[in-house]
Amino acid sequence: MRARIPFAMTALAAGLLSAAQVNADSVDLTMYYPVSVGGALTDVVDNLVAEFESEHPDINVEAIYAGNYDDTRVRAMSAMEAGDTPQLSVMFSIDLYELIEQNAIVAFDDLIETDEEREWLDSFYPGLMENGQLDGKTYGIPFQRSTIVLFWNKDAFEAAGLDPETPPENWEEMAEMAATVREASNGEQWGVMVPSTGYPYWMFQAFAFQNGHRLMSEDGTEVYFDDPAAVEALEYWVSLADEHNAMPDGTIEWGTLRQNFLEQSTAMMWHTTGNLTAVRNEADFDFGVAMLPMKTQRGSPTGGGNFYIFEDASEEEQRAAMTFIRWMTAPERAAAWSIETGYMGVSPAAYETDALKSYVEEFAPAAVARDQLEHGTAELSTYQGGRVRRALDNAVQAALTGQLTPEDALSQAQQEADSVLRRYAR
Repeated sequence: MRARIPFAMTALAAGLLSAAQVNADSVDLTMYYPVSVGGALTDVVDNLVAEFESEHPDINVEAIYAGNYDDTRVRAMSAMEAGDTPQLSVMFSIDLYELIEQNAIVAFDDLIETDEEREWLDSFYPGLMENGQLDGKTYGIPFQRSTIVLFWNKDAFEAAGLDPETPPENWEEMAEMAATVREASNGEQWGVMVPSTGYPYWMFQAFAFQNGHRLMSEDGTEVYFDDPAAVEALEYWVSLADEHNAMPDGTIEWGTLRQNFLEQSTAMMWHTTGNLTAVRNEADFDFGVAMLPMKTQRGSPTGGGNFYIFEDASEEEQRAAMTFIRWMTAPERAAAWSIETGYMGVSPAAYETDALKSYVEEFAPAAVARDQLEHGTAELSTYQGGRVRRALDNAVQAALTGQLTPEDALSQAQQEADSVLRRYAR
């Protein structure tokens, strides 16, 4: 005779079986993420991941915080070579050519299946998509995105006899205002600091673009570092210290510049808008944020990270990764992310949310990076991008430290880049 199993035990067994089945059917995703770009963002990302998982119990996301952008790329590529490829990552938008050359990533166009997904793919600011697209396909989805903005200390301006509500509009005004602050403070405060470690090529690209010059071709096969307009841009940067005594000699550290500004060591700084919320929370003085000053035109390169999905992920994992990325970039999340960090809302719809509309109304600097997109350009990105950017970084630093003239430094960088890119010429 068969033993009878109590109903409660039967229900418990069924429940456990059901839970096991759900767990067995869930998709596990690993995401490499850069955290050291504008302060610790781990709590923000962890909270978003937890919220996503509560809404999508069939998808688990493990965020691995991998260091800065370069560290993240290296770790992700090393994992791929070791056969332990993550399913998705946030990496530099300018990593596109290297990732494609390594057959590491998949185009989102090849994953979308519905009109709704196509509409999502077309919903982002075009200026933020430039570094994520090649040959008509989209490989990177903007998320942690920025432009360079000018932060200025209104109290320092007022103390120097300047209008605290009026930032410099052009290069001449920035040099004059910065020199005025330095003189009025009896040498206790610098007028302006532009970082020249970390991402010197990015700052230089802004100067060059403001002088009407684009540094690279659209297909990533050529650069134009030694153009007279580029040389003039680097000469101006050097002159802020050498001629105007408005900026410290030598290199200025990316990683400590925000603290320098908060400690009022400098009255102005060029930095990523990703610092905006931290500056707002920590500054004990009145400050403003403005678009970068111009020479012949306004302008800043875009910057920051895109979402990528890896080619080696299974079809199921790729679909789950896209579900996560769509969720993370939805207008409400993009708005909350922008408010929390200072990075841009990546779509016009984000700025139409009640949350971000109210925030911009209350805190106008939150719209500066977005408004500057109208005057933006794609960040320097080429094949063999790391080597090309390193050549330009070295040139900028050689000029700022007086080792080479701007012309000689950029000529050397051009020769090095040409040598690297020669085999990619079309």
